[in-house]
Formats: sequence, structure tokens, C-alpha cells
Amino acid sequence: MRFRRNVERIGEIMAYEMSKTFSYCVKDVQTPLGTTRVNTIEDQVVISTILRAGLPFHQGFLSYFDQAENAFVSAYRKYKDALKFDIHVEYIAAPSIEGKTLILTDPMLATGSSLELSYGALLTRGKPANLHLATVIASQQGVDYVKACFPQDTTLWCAAIDPELDAHSYIVPGLGDAGDLAYGEKL
Repeated sequence: MRFRRNVERIGEIMAYEMSKTFSYCVKDVQTPLGTTRVNTIEDQVVISTILRAGLPFHQGFLSYFDQAENAFVSAYRKYKDALKFDIHVEYIAAPSIEGKTLILTDPMLATGSSLELSYGALLTRGKPANLHLATVIASQQGVDYVKACFPQDTTLWCAAIDPELDAHSYIVPGLGDAGDLAYGEKL
């Protein structure tokens, strides 16, 4: 529970910082006692995550972008042997992202393959106007991969960058399997 809540908190903090880069407009809001003018986010935001590890991080972003639409991608590592794997995307549940601001959240950016394939799957729902990739921990290799294969204007947000991947493509020192730490080991 503590790990899950801490990942959610990092999402909240990152969402707050990210909100400073968005466009705002002034709108009149009616309260029970009167009308007032407030700044509201002009961007149409869609928050996406990779199941299941990304759920607490996603929830942290929803705490700040509570009117955002949601998208979910089921992606996982399918091992060929002890060290080699492919990333498989099983399904996506997403609204149109055409012309919107897409925030793709994943707590761990190891090789970058999961983010790349998830983004590719989301592109079947349109092309976003803005793309933000948000991670708790990234490997330097993953950061380099994202810079090479994502659109030039993509913004990458990382709470920490660790120096390397091990032979299993796990981030070192990293933190372990984020999904297992948040929800228990897979059956």
C-alpha cells in the first residue's frame, strides 16, 4: 500500500509541474453564491497508462487533471528465453486523441519498447497535438531510445534516471517490478 501511494504522490507532483506548461483561458464559473472568473486548462487532456503497473501513477495525474479523458493500454513482456523478450500489446481502451494533449504514464522506462508500442497503439485513435511521457524511474538507455524514436516535440518527464539496465533489461538500481510492488505478485 505504501509503495502504491508513493507512486500516486509522484504522479500528483509531476502533474502539478506539468500543468505549468499548459495553455489556460479565463472562464466564468457559477458558484451557489455568485459568479467568478477562473483560469482553466485550455488543452483537452487525455491521460493514458500501461496496465497494471501504471495505475497508481495514472491516479496521481487524475488528482490534478480531474476532467481529463482516460486511456488504457495492456502491454506486457513475453519472454522467448531467460533474457530475450518481445513486448505485446493486447488491447487498448481509449477515446480519440486527435488534436489533444496526450500524457502517457508508465512508472518504469527501461528499454522504451513498452512506451513506443503503447504510443503506436494509441495512434490508431488519432494524432495528439502535444505528447508528454511521464515516468517515475528511467534508465539512461530508455531516455536515449525515447529521444531517438518519438516525435521531436515530445516532452519527457522523469523523477529519476538510473544509469543502466541489467541482462534482463531491468533498471539498476531501479526499484523492482512496479506492478508487483503496488498490487502483489502475478498469479
